[in-house]
Amino acid sequence: MKFLDLVKIYIRSGSGGSGALSFRREKFIERGGPDGGNGGRGGSIRAIPDESLNTLIDFRYRQHIFAENGKPGQGKRKTGESGKDVFIKLPLGTEILDEEQKLLFGEIISPNDNILLAIGGSGGLGNHHFKSSTNRAPRKYTKGEKGIEKVVWLKLKLIADIGMLGLPNAGKSTFLSTTSKAKPKIADYPFTTLEPKLGIVSASNRFMVLADIPGLIKGAHTGKGAGINFLGHIERCKVLIHLLDCTSSELENDYNTVLNELKQYNKKLLNMSRITVLNKIDALPKKTLQDQLQIIKKYENKIHLISAKNNIGTNEVLLECSKQIDLEHENFNAVCESKNQWNPINH
Repeated sequence: MKFLDLVKIYIRSGSGGSGALSFRREKFIERGGPDGGNGGRGGSIRAIPDESLNTLIDFRYRQHIFAENGKPGQGKRKTGESGKDVFIKLPLGTEILDEEQKLLFGEIISPNDNILLAIGGSGGLGNHHFKSSTNRAPRKYTKGEKGIEKVVWLKLKLIADIGMLGLPNAGKSTFLSTTSKAKPKIADYPFTTLEPKLGIVSASNRFMVLADIPGLIKGAHTGKGAGINFLGHIERCKVLIHLLDCTSSELENDYNTVLNELKQYNKKLLNMSRITVLNKIDALPKKTLQDQLQIIKKYENKIHLISAKNNIGTNEVLLECSKQIDLEHENFNAVCESKNQWNPINH
């Protein structure tokens, strides 16, 4: 399935039905009064989650979404039928933005989310509504309210437990393929991965979602190499794996390039739990490997050495990810408990 994480759609809620102009007409009943019913409400448009989806590809050929109009009122004070609501099913992690992509209408982040994007128009009033002591035969009625029409952008940011980042050809796809059942495209050249891939990995009897984020390059935060789109998928992860190719002749520059792109895009990303990993250790002599290790030790105290190709050391990395996720949960729960503590000032 092709991945698509940004799409523009046009939505329009249903217009309300017009009120009815009608008078009671029955045998032996002279001068029957007004009995025009109200129009039905137009259908609304709502966004709801669908956990089976992980892409917005369905909207590539379905960019116009309209709700039903309400039916007009009828005689005998019958209210017109309301238009059916339209529910747009979106993957978890989808942001809904205005036409300028500046205002956030809402985001789908939990299975129970239900976001009203465009409310249906109210139905018009029938002439029965305008009956009064001074006007017993009103011929007035109102038309239904028009539906709301707008352009919205859908932007998907993957919800994953672990985000894997690094320069092109660092071995991220290989790591994903050896630790999960995902089958990403793998080759010995940069930019093999052109879209995010997800896989399920396990450690400590816990299943975790691992996202392979396409390789970053210098200038990714400005959009080079589709970097902005890719960086957005990192924001919702609980822990990051920073994968480095230990055979690189510019290892220190590789390390700093990725962290600088995170900083330029969003400084908060540098505060996320991050595990530094040197990959392809099977391709270097021990002496050379130790030299490369010392370069990164200037920046990191703990570094994992792995060979994703031979599945060496990968399980230890996943165990560390599991521990970091536990710490994130503990910190989150501690913050929630502190906020809920009784405070005499507030009582």
